[in-house]
Amino acid sequence: MMRTNRWLLILVLCLLALPDARAQSYPDLQELTGYSIKAYYSPGNAERAKIIVGRCEKTIDYVKGLVGFTPKVSVFILNPEHWKKYASFPVYGMPHYPDKERLFVAAEDNAFWKSFIPPLDQLSPDMAAKVKTAYRTPDGNLSMMAFFDLLALHELGHAFHQQGGLTMQRLWMQELFCNIMLHTYIAEKEPANLPALETFPEMVVAGGSVGYEFTTLAGFEKKYDQMDPKNYGWFQCRLHVAGKQIYNAGGPTTFIKLWKGLKQHKEKMTDEAFASFLEEQVSKEVAKVQTAW
Repeated sequence: MMRTNRWLLILVLCLLALPDARAQSYPDLQELTGYSIKAYYSPGNAERAKIIVGRCEKTIDYVKGLVGFTPKVSVFILNPEHWKKYASFPVYGMPHYPDKERLFVAAEDNAFWKSFIPPLDQLSPDMAAKVKTAYRTPDGNLSMMAFFDLLALHELGHAFHQQGGLTMQRLWMQELFCNIMLHTYIAEKEPANLPALETFPEMVVAGGSVGYEFTTLAGFEKKYDQMDPKNYGWFQCRLHVAGKQIYNAGGPTTFIKLWKGLKQHKEKMTDEAFASFLEEQVSKEVAKVQTAW
């Protein structure tokens, strides 16, 4: 009897460990086949799904070649109706990676993306020209669609460090890590898309820090999930610009060093120890994000 109960317990535990079939079922979505990544999309968006998933697949393959690790990711390309049903971020259009493996991307251009285009007459002639070049849509309008599509790769960065067993040390570092990975991939494999990646962050940073409640890395750590979205976006833009500078100074080698260092050092470091670690084992340019913010 005791042996029977033991095997019954093992069977129950095994069943509990199996993925919930209901949680994995998306009857109103279509599955995209032919890719190494599991992907689902809202009907009518097959071509857009192929573009997004294809880029994600290429990014994962590229980064795997640098660090020897492949995360498990499921990508969802959704219309507004399905976004409300499945996504975690309430505003349609913001790519996000809310749990262990799901990545959500908008299937359609939207008001959220368009809202980031400022009146061009408020920009310098040079910046206005850059914005028109980087963010003009096929129909001739302006939208930040090209930038937010690339942000999906930033979210893939979270899959890499979360599943890869890295100790990120600071919240700002996990965001910087993703931006370094994003910039490295685009610069190496899709350089034609650098204007779409770089123009918006440069525009925001050029506007200065006046009007933002939090502007220090300590403030970012303390108010990471509580600050005003615009304030959070300013930090991200600063970290995007830093990602560009870091790549330009050291190329893909810097990302590899950062990966190895964060994977090896499990203990929590003080600010002084972290700055020394970054400068001595990764690069001076990465260390400057902390020491010269």
